Amino acid sequence: MPDLAVDGEVFTPSSPGYDAIRRPVNAAFQDVRPALVVRCRSVTDVVATVRYAAATGQRLVPRGGGHCFAGRSSTDGIVLDLSGLDGISMADNRISTIGAGARLAQVYAALHAHGRTLPAGCGPTVGIAGLTLGGGIGLLGRVYGLTCDRLAGAQVVLADGSVVDCDHEREPDLFWALRGAGGGQFGVVTSLRFDTVPEPVTTRIEARWSDVAVDELVAAWQDWAPDAPDEITVNLTLESEPGAPVRATLFGATTLAEAPARELLRGLTDRPCELRGDLPYPLLKSSFADLDPPDRAVRARSEFFARAMADRTLASLLDQLGERRAVGWRQLAFTAMGGAYNRVAADATAFAHRGERFLLEHIAEAAGPWVDRSWATAHAGASGRVYPNFPDPALDDWAAAYHAGNHRRLAAVKAAYDPQRFFDFPQAI
Repeated sequence: MPDLAVDGEVFTPSSPGYDAIRRPVNAAFQDVRPALVVRCRSVTDVVATVRYAAATGQRLVPRGGGHCFAGRSSTDGIVLDLSGLDGISMADNRISTIGAGARLAQVYAALHAHGRTLPAGCGPTVGIAGLTLGGGIGLLGRVYGLTCDRLAGAQVVLADGSVVDCDHEREPDLFWALRGAGGGQFGVVTSLRFDTVPEPVTTRIEARWSDVAVDELVAAWQDWAPDAPDEITVNLTLESEPGAPVRATLFGATTLAEAPARELLRGLTDRPCELRGDLPYPLLKSSFADLDPPDRAVRARSEFFARAMADRTLASLLDQLGERRAVGWRQLAFTAMGGAYNRVAADATAFAHRGERFLLEHIAEAAGPWVDRSWATAHAGASGRVYPNFPDPALDDWAAAYHAGNHRRLAAVKAAYDPQRFFDFPQAI
């Protein structure tokens, strides 16, 4: 067996610290025990580990943040921990090169120093690489598009250990595929180059109610949020626990000042919303940390919607959410699309979902059948499309769900860059 020589750290099940480093963020997969965890310090370490895995026949998965809903950042083979590749630099006060191990909190703080930012997610520990490679939805997305829409280039270690740089001119097919379908599919991305945007001053929006007519609120939100001006994003979550009423939370942000934002919100609800103006963007992001799912094992399914749900479907969905016999914490999370998300052609990047109005997630503690029942109820009015960053092992036709009309081109890219399917997992291209 060849030796694995790296500058970083190699953890085996007998190594001190193994239990801490092997665990992903998602508690549902924290029992997986890799044969090796390699914490890389350089691209050379990534190359050496890829070649070692190929020579020994072990499965290898890259891990940026470790949040994957389907456990794809864990394996009983080799976990390639990229957390050491977290450097962030800025060129010409616009183009930022970000290591694949950087987390969103680091990214926002580093770019803030230059008055720049990216349209991306809220979770501070979410990895920038995984988020970008699957699309990247966030509170600035209706203004600036997906995170992957701001990607200007990437460095990738391929299955044979070679290192390539890709962008619109170099390896353009690979670059196309990475923008929306690149998570662990074609190679190990070690750094990403972004065309950043000016960091806006924002107005934070939030309202929490447990005494609201939920059906009327959801119906109003479906009609209003996707068609609101690009400058405002308002999402909606509904939460339920046994013995408690359904709680509704509106939250979001706008680049508008407080007064015009409040006027716009009257088109959604007459109830008062809490607005906080003149908020720097990094502080806005961190202020929503308490809205993340609980720190325990959860299961989630999701789907996009191109039109509002029928009243009958919505009524059934809400009945199931609030039913007393359901077990544990449950959540429906509605995310507004539209705006700049949909002003990109479906085949311009690998992210195919450019005509959707909103995304609905069904999230619950891992035990119990509610997630599947709730998803099946909503599925009757859904578009059949699924966000690649919310992988769903239960999907029947996953290729069409994740990639729609882009799947055939993605299969050709896969055949060209990873013909032996070294980077493989259930539902891989």
